[in-house]
Amino acid sequence: MPKKICWGHLVFRYLVLFTWLLVINMQPVWAGMKDDRYDGNIFVVYAGNGSLVPVKETLAQSLASHRPAVLAFYVDDSSDCKQYAIVISRVQEYYGSVVDVIPVNVDTILPNGTYSDQEPGYYYSGSIPQVVVLNQLGQVVLNQTGQVPFEKIDDSLRQVFNLLPRTESPELKRRAFNEFSSELSN
Repeated sequence: MPKKICWGHLVFRYLVLFTWLLVINMQPVWAGMKDDRYDGNIFVVYAGNGSLVPVKETLAQSLASHRPAVLAFYVDDSSDCKQYAIVISRVQEYYGSVVDVIPVNVDTILPNGTYSDQEPGYYYSGSIPQVVVLNQLGQVVLNQTGQVPFEKIDDSLRQVFNLLPRTESPELKRRAFNEFSSELSN
């Protein structure tokens, strides 16, 4: 009498073998803040700020509503941009209710010869990271590449809103008012 084949055991054995082969052939992902390897959206992974992506307002919408805008040009696989994501997140933390913070992945800028001033490509210089601050009239107040310090962006936004210079105003400090929320105070 022929031996009866148990298909359930056979399928299970092949699944285990297949899984084992996948595991031993996988290359580990070694991406970090100080390398140029892709490991996800930099604002989510490194700045802890998933609210920046996807963008809530386009540049055209921001300009039409006469709101100041901060354009942050980046790519997800750049160590400089990964480190800079924290600064852009901080800008949103302090100014997000009155300024449109618009991260622009330069990979999404189509290679077009000409752009209107309503498109991020108009302001892109070809280097990353790059930050551009536009006032309520759409005029460029700051346009700089590299690791622009938060203080420089803050100074330009203080100029836009006609606020006291940082040296003359009290420092904003976070204070917790319950375990889930916090507020700014001076």
